[in-house]
Amino acid sequence: MALQVVAGAQLSCSFGTSPASLSVLPVNRVDASQQNSATIQDHVPMLNIPPFGMCQCPANPEVAAATAAALGVLTPQPCIPATASPWTPGAPTVLINEQPALDDGSICLCMWGGVISITDAGQTGKQIP
Repeated sequence: MALQVVAGAQLSCSFGTSPASLSVLPVNRVDASQQNSATIQDHVPMLNIPPFGMCQCPANPEVAAATAAALGVLTPQPCIPATASPWTPGAPTVLINEQPALDDGSICLCMWGGVISITDAGQTGKQIP
């Protein structure tokens, strides 16, 4: 069974060099393990999803420019998440303020090609059916 994701959950990006922690604002007023519960709409760059250290994706324009300047040697650049769409699939049977709850099997796509996944839901007690 999937676990409900809460504030402080650990995230990783397939092109990032370090993990990050999910931020969830207290607007939903739903807690799990005394942490704010997340929904699929908690995908806003720099608000909910912080940087993952350095970006290594050649599709990122900053990385592409730095790599070209280094004569083709991959040159990572600071990560600036670019998540334009919600987490998917979420938990469609569990709604928080009319939005599907976020479970630890969900992913979020960065427009530069990275796949953001949840490595630790932030709590262990609330399983989603």
